[in-house]
Amino acid sequence: MVLGIFVGLALLAMLAVGITWAVIGIHALLLGRMPGRRLPRYVRQPRLWGAGALLMLASWYARSPSLLVIGIGLIALGHVAKPTR
Repeated sequence: MVLGIFVGLALLAMLAVGITWAVIGIHALLLGRMPGRRLPRYVRQPRLWGAGALLMLASWYARSPSLLVIGIGLIALGHVAKPTR
């Protein structure tokens, strides 16, 4: 009984994290900026970061390690690439 409740709460937490990740990814991809105070300081290319975040979610649903690696690469590029002017 307790194990079932624990598993249910863990799945609910994973769902909440996935939804939050998707909202931040869509926000970054469409608007070209990161929400909050901390994220804009760490992410230089929000559109790359957002595309990577959405690809990571897509890889989870499609069970594709290739999409996961590409998504992680895009997120890394979003952190280190210099902004174009």
